[in-house]
Amino acid sequence: MKGFLKSIGLLTILLVCSAFLLSGCGEDKAKTIKIGFNLPLTGDIPEVGEGSKNAAEMYLKDINDAGGLEVGGQKYMLEFVYMDNESKAESATNVALKLIEQENVVAIIGPNSSKQAVPAGGTANDNRTPMISPWSTNPNTTLDRPWVFRAAFLDPFQGPVVADFAAKKFGAKTSAVIFDVSNDYSKGLAEIFKSSWEAKGLGPVVAFESHGTKDQDFSAQLTTIIAANPDFIFVPDNYNQVALIVQQARDLGYQGPFMGSDAWGTPDLIKLCGEQCYGNYFSTHYAAAGAKGATKVFIDRYEAAYGSTPADYAALTWDSIGIMVQAIQNYGKVDSDPVAMRKGVREGLAAITSFDGITGSSKFDEQGDPIKCAVVVKISDKGEFVFEESVCP
Repeated sequence: MKGFLKSIGLLTILLVCSAFLLSGCGEDKAKTIKIGFNLPLTGDIPEVGEGSKNAAEMYLKDINDAGGLEVGGQKYMLEFVYMDNESKAESATNVALKLIEQENVVAIIGPNSSKQAVPAGGTANDNRTPMISPWSTNPNTTLDRPWVFRAAFLDPFQGPVVADFAAKKFGAKTSAVIFDVSNDYSKGLAEIFKSSWEAKGLGPVVAFESHGTKDQDFSAQLTTIIAANPDFIFVPDNYNQVALIVQQARDLGYQGPFMGSDAWGTPDLIKLCGEQCYGNYFSTHYAAAGAKGATKVFIDRYEAAYGSTPADYAALTWDSIGIMVQAIQNYGKVDSDPVAMRKGVREGLAAITSFDGITGSSKFDEQGDPIKCAVVVKISDKGEFVFEESVCP
């Protein structure tokens, strides 16, 4: 009889375990917080995806090695799900849907580039899933999207920063622009710069030339620009395009300065452009050279782990995760239902009025956009991004 009862007991335990098989037979699924990452791991800007993933892995290890994230007096392990958007807009929306519908993430970090973040932000908002873009500066990423936030400043701020700095530094009276017409970021920032330059009465924009994302030959546009004799050329393009544009402009005889934007801010620009880019300036989110405090700690740890200096998108990814973590802690609990959890995280994000990160301090407006300072850096003769000045709203 005892053997029979023991068998019944074991059978009962097995039945109970099978009922909870999906949660690991006793492992509470709500003990894990799953966050998705929509990253360009391949395509035109794979370094951006790699740097963001590196920063995320550092953050994940810190939290989980400490026993998890404390929420409402309990600790929960974090799970990060990385998906490749191939640096394409359509792929970014597909990744967002997969993370939401198949992976059941409670929130999404990324995409980085506005070209992917604008459409993916629409998908996240339509599906009521909180999203933070670390690097997107185009206003449309968050505009009228209460579920979408960002960690970077906006182009309507960056454009005037570039105009003012170039006018002062170069004594410029005229300017020219070359940009990617099929990239929301590049096109939007080019237009904002042009209108800002003209509104300030700094002089004419003597050439405003566009190109396509896959273009490799910019000689026609640059010939037009050089013939207009600008005091400097503004290039709000991704680093891989910048390297080609600068080299081809020099080959055509242009000896004047270039001014860039935050999409220049990766060590791969120097690998591709070399000495041709030395001495030029760009606006960005932080300067690695000469960093102090928590920023320097992050940089040192990143360099030790990955053997390279973290670009701005890596630092902004770190801050984006920090903002998301604060939002989860603001909500104060972890729901097993991802839909309920998403709503709580979104409320937690909206409750954040300020955040002190390694890319600076931010205050957030009603659109979920941070009000924060920009940094202008110079590319030194060693290829380092050296702090030149800070410009605050």
